[in-house]
Amino acid sequence: QVQLVESGGGLVQAGESLRLSCAASGRPFSSSAMGWFRQAPGKEREFVASISRNGRRIVYRDSVKGRFTISRDNAKNTVYLQMNRLKPEDTAVYYCAADITPLNDAAAVVPGSYDYWGQGTQVTVSS
Repeated sequence: QVQLVESGGGLVQAGESLRLSCAASGRPFSSSAMGWFRQAPGKEREFVASISRNGRRIVYRDSVKGRFTISRDNAKNTVYLQMNRLKPEDTAVYYCAADITPLNDAAAVVPGSYDYWGQGTQVTVSS
C-alpha cells in the first residue's frame, strides 16, 4: 500500500509559478516511477509529466514542455512539479500517481500504468 499526499496548489495569475509536492509513504519510494496528471472540469484526466524511479527518464506533455519541471528526491520520498509561466488552460486538479512495478527506466504516460493516486490539489490560473 502506498499513500500519496499532494500539496502546493492555489490561485495564481497567468505568468506566475507554483510548485506542487507529492509526499509518498508505505513502500520504498525509490522503486516507483512517478507521474503527475490533471483533470479540468468536464474533461478527462490527462498526463502532465512522469519520471522514472532513478530520475534518468522524464516525459512531458507537449503543452507544458519548457514551462514545467518534474523532479524527485528519493531521500525525502517526494516528487515535485515546478510550474512556471502558468496559463489559464493549466487550471485543473493535479494528481500525483505511483507506478510501483515500472519496467526498467519506464516513465509511463497512461493513467492505467499507475497503481496508486493522491487526492489531488487544485490549481487555478486567472487571466
